[in-house]
Amino acid sequence: MGNETMADIERKAGAKWAEAAWERALAKTLRVSRRIGAEFPHASQGGSYGLEAPHWWTAGFWPGMLLLLDEGGRAPELREIAERCEERLDDVLDGYDKLDHDLGFMWVPTSVYRCKRTGAEDSRRRAFKAAQYLMGRFNLQGRYIRAWNPWFEGDDNAGLAIIDCSMNTSLLYWASRESGDPRYRHAANAHMDTVVKHFVREDGSVRHIVRFDPETGEALEALGGQGWSPESGWSRGTAWALYGLALAYHHTGREPYRDASKRVAHYFLSQLPEDGVPHWDFRAPEDTLHLRDSSAGSCAASGLLLLAGLVPPAESASYWRAGVRLLRALDERCGAWDDPAEEGLLRHGTSHYPERKHLDVPLIYGDYFFVEALARLRGADVIGWE
Repeated sequence: MGNETMADIERKAGAKWAEAAWERALAKTLRVSRRIGAEFPHASQGGSYGLEAPHWWTAGFWPGMLLLLDEGGRAPELREIAERCEERLDDVLDGYDKLDHDLGFMWVPTSVYRCKRTGAEDSRRRAFKAAQYLMGRFNLQGRYIRAWNPWFEGDDNAGLAIIDCSMNTSLLYWASRESGDPRYRHAANAHMDTVVKHFVREDGSVRHIVRFDPETGEALEALGGQGWSPESGWSRGTAWALYGLALAYHHTGREPYRDASKRVAHYFLSQLPEDGVPHWDFRAPEDTLHLRDSSAGSCAASGLLLLAGLVPPAESASYWRAGVRLLRALDERCGAWDDPAEEGLLRHGTSHYPERKHLDVPLIYGDYFFVEALARLRGADVIGWE
């Protein structure tokens, strides 16, 4: 052992486990990619991923996962599929009426990642165009990025902001750094200040939706959204906040963002059941708690591993261990590695319980963040969000 510390030994063990899990994910994705190709999967239905239109908010996760798995040029067939997906998304960028706040989810794992990894100019142009559209959604009075668009005639959601968008601000931070123009960063910081003030509760739990007066910017009410109620603890929203706030600190060094991320992390970890797989909502009624959300777990795990590198050394190991424990719980209890009848990597995701959509199924963003967290454990030098 020599001068190795216990933390060194644990990290080596975590890296060894991650290598084995990575090989399982790569092998399965290679098989599944032969059917899916350059399409846009969302939720598994009867073992096969259902395919969505390119403008759907999850369109970036499949190509993003393929690009991650091609690390070191090991899977050029996956990279080629990912690049075709990115090209198909051009029609969405040019037909911008279908775009909303989720531009980061669509172009950070694809164009930003590819630009950072290869310097591809076409990806850089796409990412900048997406960043411009996201900037256009910023409400100056309320200091928030508007969520969604009108879904039907007469619908008015101009005052809505959601916790998911804490992840999308990474697109603006990238654009600011890449261009040298601070305006993108100013808008991202204003939105994240609003997240800290209006979305993260004192105990670290998180609201999904807050409605503002779009004219005055006054915060009016919290809405339940995809959680059980306005005051519940939707687990994926909690993960979005944990990770998004850690990223905001990474990009800015602003202490309130890191402090809020830590508070959310402590809440998330304190609410995990004994088997380590998050309930879909930490404050939902008992008769719904059989539903878990593996996607909340994988997103939180990647955020915890990032956070471990942002806190003082004395605190780092606890967040790192928590992230690894979460990943291993997902692997052991949700992994579908040896099931040829299931295309997803992780079972037991919950997409939208209030609308009863895609319950207890694999979700592509759950698979993506699981692979991304493994990439962190393996020492990846490029992560799109950073």
